[in-house]
Amino acid sequence: MPHGHLYVRAGCAVLLLALPFYLERFWLQAGLFAMAAAIGAIGINLLTGATGQLSMGHAFFLAVGAYGYCVFAADGSDGLTGLGLPTWLAAVLAVGVSGVAGGLFSPIAGRLRGAYLGIATLALIFIGQHVLFNARDLTGGFNGRDVPPLSLFGLTFDDRETVIADVPFGSAEKLWYVGLVLVLAGALFARGVLRGRPGRALNAIRDHRIAAGVIGVPVARFRAGVFVLSSMYAGLAGVLLALIFQRTVPDYFGITLSLDYLAMIVIGGLGSVAGAVVGAAFVSLLPQLLTHYSDALPLVSDPGTGGIAPGEAARYLYGAAVVAAVLFLPGGLASVAARRRGRPNPGEEG
Repeated sequence: MPHGHLYVRAGCAVLLLALPFYLERFWLQAGLFAMAAAIGAIGINLLTGATGQLSMGHAFFLAVGAYGYCVFAADGSDGLTGLGLPTWLAAVLAVGVSGVAGGLFSPIAGRLRGAYLGIATLALIFIGQHVLFNARDLTGGFNGRDVPPLSLFGLTFDDRETVIADVPFGSAEKLWYVGLVLVLAGALFARGVLRGRPGRALNAIRDHRIAAGVIGVPVARFRAGVFVLSSMYAGLAGVLLALIFQRTVPDYFGITLSLDYLAMIVIGGLGSVAGAVVGAAFVSLLPQLLTHYSDALPLVSDPGTGGIAPGEAARYLYGAAVVAAVLFLPGGLASVAARRRGRPNPGEEG
C-alpha cells in the first residue's frame, strides 16, 4: 500500500476516534445510524451484490435482531417477556437467532433466484409485521418496548454521564466506539470472504450459475450459506439500531426499510464492501440532514406545512441517485474510487 494511502487511513481513524469529544449529540446519533446501516448493507451486499440473489426481506432480520436482544436482555419488570441475560450475551444470541431465522428460510433461498427469491422474501416482511403487532408479550405491540442498555466490561452504555478528559460521555458517545468496532469487524470479515475462495464461488454463481455448478461449486449450498450470513449481519445491525433508538417500534421494520437497503448497495456499488458503507452513509444520513436544515432549504419543510417533508424529499433524492447509478455509474460510487486507483473491479477490491 502506498504511504499516502496509509497516512490517509491513519488520519481518518484518528478523526473517527476523536469525534465524540467534539460533535453534538445530533451528529453522533446520525453517525451511529450510518454505522448500523453500513453493517446491514454489507450483509445484503454479500447476498445481492456478490451472489446475485435479490432479497426484499432484510428488514425482517433486522427486527429479529432488535427484538431478540430485547427479549434476551430485559428482566421482565415492564410486564413483557424477558430472560434477564447479560446484555453482551443477549446481543450475541440475538445475532445467532437472526442466523437461525435465515437458516430456516435458506432451503428456499438455495433453490430460488432473482425475482422469485425477492417475492418469497417479501412474504417475510408481512409475516414479521403481523408478529410484531400481535405478539404483545414479546414485542409490546404497536407501542414497542424499551431496550435495555448494553453493559460491557463494567461500563453501561446509557445516558448516565461518564466524564473523560472533562468531556461528558452519554449513550451516543459511548456507543460510537461500539459502532466503530462492529463496522470494522464486519467490513474486514466480509472483505476476507469476498477475496477468498468463497467470494470467487459466490461471484461465479452470480455470473453464471450453471457454469459454476459444472466446475464443482455447490450452488444451492453457497446460496443458502450466504443467505444465513446476510441474515446475521442484519441481526447485528438490528441490535445496534435498538441500542441507538432505546425503544423498538414495529412500524420501522417495514418494506420501506428493505428498499432503503437495496438503494444503499446500488448507489454504493454492488459487490463492494466499501461501496456498501458509502451507500449506507448516503441513504441514512440524507433524511436526517434534510430534517436538521429544513428551515434553510427551499421546498423542504415539516409535514403539514405546505412543503415536502424531509423524509419524502430524501427518498426523491436517493431514488434519483439509484436511477443515475444504474444508467451512468453501474459500479456505484465505489467504482469512482476504484478507477482513480486503477482497479477496474470494485467488487474484488472490497
